[in-house]
Order: sequence, then structure tokens, then C-alpha cells
Amino acid sequence: MTASDARPIAAAGRFSFGTGDVHRLGFGTMQLTGPGVWGPPADPESAIAVLRRAAELGVDLFDTADSYGPESAEELVRAALHPYDGIVVATKAGFLRTGPGKWFPCGRPEYLRQQCELSLRRLGVERIDLFQLHRIDPAVPAAEQFGVLAALQQEGKIAAAGLSQVSVEQIEQARAVVDIVTVQNRYNLTDRSSDAVLRYCTEQGIGFLPWAPIASGALAEPGGAVADVAKRLGATTSQVSLAWLLQRSSVMLPIPGTSSLEHLDENCAAAGVELDLDAVAELDAAV
Repeated sequence: MTASDARPIAAAGRFSFGTGDVHRLGFGTMQLTGPGVWGPPADPESAIAVLRRAAELGVDLFDTADSYGPESAEELVRAALHPYDGIVVATKAGFLRTGPGKWFPCGRPEYLRQQCELSLRRLGVERIDLFQLHRIDPAVPAAEQFGVLAALQQEGKIAAAGLSQVSVEQIEQARAVVDIVTVQNRYNLTDRSSDAVLRYCTEQGIGFLPWAPIASGALAEPGGAVADVAKRLGATTSQVSLAWLLQRSSVMLPIPGTSSLEHLDENCAAAGVELDLDAVAELDAAV
């Protein structure tokens, strides 16, 4: 087995956002929690095994959030990966959870600060590598929420700051207050509503973490564009979806998540799938 076989993630290339240099294919932890992203997983040891396997395959960017569980995902990350040698852990705050599938934005400065302190404790670190505002709370002045990120960075509690599900205008408003190094918006083959945000991030050198990166719907069914390309390349439809994202922009950092070791290996192998120009054109035109 060659080094590239053992650590297939290397084929994705790397991205640096100032405080961290990571491979461009990471891992998202939301699917490691219970149904409705509520409570711990039925088999915590299996979840820990998935996280450790991801690191073995070369994944060095793990994305989590205080609201996943809540708390459960961060606790799993610590159990599996602490002390995070060579690993960047990104977490988020800005949602209140009241039950399975229930999410409520909360950007009150005291709440964001409290959640940062709790994440520091759960992750077992003195400084969070990347702390992201999970949502901008419309009930709280945005500048106040961005100001918390700036203050936490100045205090050394977070190394870098990011945003989630935002517009170009909101990114620019935030950058007037604090340096923003990553943006995490929903983006995949069938949902390209954040194309303008991706273009902006690419121009500005801001990392773009697409959530729900593998959604391809009917395109992955027999006769669909993703299925056709996958068959031609000898890849899976998930791998083609991820490969399309990786070639889309040099700042693209997909973070597919799974609770399955088999699917994890499949996703990581996507880093080595090369799409020819015809395949890219076919996928670009599919939606």
C-alpha cells in the first residue's frame, strides 16, 4: 500500500486560513448524534471509531457545533481525537435546541460567549482553532454578534472566526468588525443558491465549507448526470458529487459526515477522483 492509498485525502490538496493549514476534504460531525441531531449516538464507540478512522485517512479538519446533540458531538470529538495533534477542530455557536429537529437562532452576546467557554471545556482546549457563528440572529444587532467573535479572538479564546449561512453583504459587514476566514453555507450539485457567496470567497481567499455537500437527488439515479459520470469513471455517485465540489473552487472545503466506516472510506477516496472537462461540463449543466 502506498502513502497515497493509506491517506487518500492528500489528493484533495491543501488550504490555509492563517491559523491552520488543512486538507481540502474534511469531516462533519452532525450525523454522529442521535435522531434529529438530538442526544448521543446509539453506539458511541462506533462513532469514536469513525472519527479516528477519518484521522487515519488524513482528515485534519473536523467540523462540529455545540448544538449537535447538543454537546454530544463535541464530546465525541474530544474522546476520539484529543489532544488533536496536527488536527484543526472547528466548532459553532448560535443555535438554541429544544428537541429533535428544533433549532432557534440565538445571537445574544452573553449566550455566544457562554457557549464558547463551554466548547473550550468540552473540547479540552485553551483556544478554539475556528469558532463560527452558526446563524446570525435577526433579533440581535449583527454588529454585536460579530463583536463577540472579535473580542473572543482578542482574548485568545479563539484563533479564527467564521460564519454560517450568510450573504455576501453579511460577510462584508462582519469583516468590518472581525477577520473572517471561513464561510459555511449549504451548497451542492442541486443547490447552488450560494454561487455568489462562493465567488466572493474565492476572490477573497476565504475558505468555503459547503454543508449537505453530497445532495444530488435525481441526478444520482440511473440515467442522471451524476450516475452517468460515476459509471464512466468507475466511481460512486457520492464521490462524483464531492469531486465536483473540489474542482469548483480552490477555497472549497467539503465536510461530508457519516456514521459508517464504509461510507467514510468512500467519501475520503473522492479526493482522488479526477473529473475530465466533459464530466465537469455535464455536471455543471445538469441543474
